[in-house]
Amino acid sequence: MFLKRITLVNYKNFSEAQYEFENTINCFVGKNGIGKTNILDAIYHLAYGKSYFNPQAVQNIKHDEEFFVIEGDFTKNDRSELIACSLKKGQKKILKRNGKVYEKFSDHVGFIPLVIISPADRDLITEGSETRRKFMDSVISQSDASYLADLIKYQKILSQRNALLKYFASNRTFEKDTLAVYDEQLEPLAHSIFEKRKQFITDFSPIFQLHHQTITDGAEKVQLIYESQLYDTSLSKLFEDTIQKDKLLQFTSSGIHKDDLSFEIEGHSIKKFGSQGQQKSYLIALKLAQFDFLKKQSGEKPILIFDDIFDKLDELRVSKIVEMVNNDSFGQLFISDTHPDRTESIVKMTHQEYKIFRLK
Repeated sequence: MFLKRITLVNYKNFSEAQYEFENTINCFVGKNGIGKTNILDAIYHLAYGKSYFNPQAVQNIKHDEEFFVIEGDFTKNDRSELIACSLKKGQKKILKRNGKVYEKFSDHVGFIPLVIISPADRDLITEGSETRRKFMDSVISQSDASYLADLIKYQKILSQRNALLKYFASNRTFEKDTLAVYDEQLEPLAHSIFEKRKQFITDFSPIFQLHHQTITDGAEKVQLIYESQLYDTSLSKLFEDTIQKDKLLQFTSSGIHKDDLSFEIEGHSIKKFGSQGQQKSYLIALKLAQFDFLKKQSGEKPILIFDDIFDKLDELRVSKIVEMVNNDSFGQLFISDTHPDRTESIVKMTHQEYKIFRLK
């Protein structure tokens, strides 16, 4: 899997741009604010159908323009695949594969395996449980279409249940039997999602721990702990126990949409007790584990993006990444950096073909 060419029209700060890439290493260098990350985000957009950095789709349209278009010419299993993503103000986003419009964006998920490592990943540590749940769901969904389908159904029915709770409150009424209709639909979906998340953490954790050991020379013991109310009880029992609370709050206060991932180092929360260096190592190991997990599930090397990470890495961590590149662990790699000389010296150490784009 690799990207041969990308074309941008009215995407973020670009009016029109086209870049042709090496199958190995591609670097974008230049000052901050010049658009390096925007190019990498456009690549991510083609893989996931959305921006990694800005969930408000319309805000990715260049200022004073009415639309954006991104086109990518990929090679997958020796076949050319043209992926296009476009958005016009006031209309729905369109995602195409070889000229054919996807009816559902979820049908595209996993077709282009891709992993991004960015300073924005720190949100996984600092933000609430939703951010970590989304990470877990995104990784599983890349290789399990039925999981994604169950997740979409669960969220849809959950929204309907929440709307019903609001309706009850505004009309000063309550019909337990009507609410039970939604509860019965949610129960099997929640059970399936819970079991797959549990299995994912069982499979994913050893890969993560191995990467962390590699990039830190085994300095600390780390853990990923899946936290869910369903370990102790069924969803129906949860709903039964929280029905009065749900009536008062006017939304569903329990369920797998409240699950979390606990990030721990030496038995303690990395958010509370981890240094900046420890947190960086933890997140890089997490994303490299995502890369290996997707590689194993899909049978091909995902595209890997390093967005402005060399600024945050010491010599040891950089040398470990170079070692992985030289071991042919990675496929196509995209890098952004503010220091051209540093970038060139690092990629030269890999003994791989590379291309450097100097943005001005």
